[in-house]
Amino acid sequence: MEIRKFIPDQPPIDRRGKVGIRILEGSKEKKTELSEAERMEQERKDYFDFSGDCGRSAYAELTNDEDGIKYPHLENTVKHGALYFGHTNFKPENPVNHPTEYIDAFKKFIEQSQEDVAKADPIKPEEIEDFTNKVKQSAKPALIAQSVIIATGAAPITLGVKGEKEFWAKGVSACAVCDAAFFKDKIVFVVGGGDSAMEDSTALTKFASQVHIIHRRDSFKASKIMQERVLNNPKITVHWNSTLEEIMGNNIVEKVRVNQSGEVKEYDAQGVFMAIGHRPMNLIFTNQVELDSHGYVVTGQSATKQGVQKATQLLTENGLVSYPTMSSVEGVFAGGDGVDVRYKQAITAAGQGCAASLDAERWLESQE
Repeated sequence: MEIRKFIPDQPPIDRRGKVGIRILEGSKEKKTELSEAERMEQERKDYFDFSGDCGRSAYAELTNDEDGIKYPHLENTVKHGALYFGHTNFKPENPVNHPTEYIDAFKKFIEQSQEDVAKADPIKPEEIEDFTNKVKQSAKPALIAQSVIIATGAAPITLGVKGEKEFWAKGVSACAVCDAAFFKDKIVFVVGGGDSAMEDSTALTKFASQVHIIHRRDSFKASKIMQERVLNNPKITVHWNSTLEEIMGNNIVEKVRVNQSGEVKEYDAQGVFMAIGHRPMNLIFTNQVELDSHGYVVTGQSATKQGVQKATQLLTENGLVSYPTMSSVEGVFAGGDGVDVRYKQAITAAGQGCAASLDAERWLESQE
């Protein structure tokens, strides 16, 4: 996918810049030549790339559309993303008087949604390949928009060990802050040696009976204060020079196999947390918007040196950051886990999506 700014040459097309979305084949750029009629036909005010909390929040803020997504080719992405992240347009049939009643109703709704998806006709691989080839071969942008909100998110880095995929969400997780409460009085293992692993381990001690850290080296790379908290916690056991070999169980996690300095041992376990980082899903924006060294989109809200520099560039005469969620390309905004290097929570992603939509709306108004 390519983001390119197009400046229409003649009226009646609005003279302000449009942001074109185009998918290229390899590095061979194909010239875009659109007539005014084609530009008007393809023009869209906003384009969203999303399936998670940030994108859905941005979409809801700008549209307030109860009928769902306006662009059919995005609809399946949103539906599957909604199921994956546990978000849908759910409204209880009857008023609820207690949170547990809401949860029970929501569970039934999710189960029904999953049944509906299972009954749907599956997309054939050849259909996907045919569509992809058509898009790649097209010289025209798929959409021309006045503004773009990037909400592609980030994926947890996994090990690929046996049992990891099988037991994902059945004892295997990548977010201790989210899931720690489900492991009350359980034995859990954390994989990693950085600040994230230290934070996850500490959070888990509030609920779990035992927390084991698997680290492949003989020392942590986390900050000194974080290491001290972990090493001085009686609930935490560290397995130095170790690697996770396998996750085992029957429907849920029951045991792990750990290789410590060449000796393989099995341990009882009810939970395994991957704390080895996240990978932002921003590869398609390389050389199009500014990314930091880890691949996160840089905006005025980025909690990094580059983010501070960007915010400084966006300062107004009143000392306020004009559009905190704007990227290095004017009219292109970003939020969620593809920007956030620190928090990576559903609620912060949703908040950033809302902020990005407000910035986009205000920026569009300022161009009129």
